[in-house]
Parts: sequence; structure tokens; C-alpha cells
Amino acid sequence: MFKKVLITFATLAVAMASAATTYKVKLVEPTMVSGTMLKAGDYKVEVTDTRAVFTAGKHATEAKVKVETASEKFNATSFRYDKDTQGNLKLQEMKIGGSNMKLLFVD
Repeated sequence: MFKKVLITFATLAVAMASAATTYKVKLVEPTMVSGTMLKAGDYKVEVTDTRAVFTAGKHATEAKVKVETASEKFNATSFRYDKDTQGNLKLQEMKIGGSNMKLLFVD
């Protein structure tokens, strides 16, 4: 009996650790994410250990990310961009306001 309870708690802990966290962000400019051009607007971003999924309505774009944890929470959501060869903004980094989560976008 004790073994079953221990296994159940271990399973729940793993499931919670790998569960996605969802944030709302606003892109003010058209932005390239993982090869897909996202229009300016409001997005729901679901983050797991290795990916971020941007969703607006029925459209979703998945990107590989490296998640880093800062020592303090960020006051506001901020973005760091690079420009591609055609002058499009390409998302490199996103710091999520109200959290200590920083996403580094991996090509």
C-alpha cells in the first residue's frame, strides 16, 4: 500500500514539473518566430521545458526555447529581436513580466 502511494506521488510530481505554464503577451510589430511570421496582436504563450507555443484564435506556432530562471521577477514583458536578411524582426529572447522566466529562442 505504501509503495502505491509513493509511486502515485512521484508520478504527480513529474507531471506537475513537466506541465505547461501559460502567459498572455502582445506583439506590437509583425515578428518572425521559428520561421513563421506572426502578425502584431495578442497571443497566448504556453511554455514547457523546451518549447513555447504562440496561439491566437485557431492559429498556433511552436518554437524551440531554452528556459532560464532569473534571480528576481521581471516588472514587464520585454522582447529582444534581431533582423533577418529581409529586415524582418526575429524574436531572440522574451522576458515574461510578473515571473522570473526568460525564454531564449533556439533556431
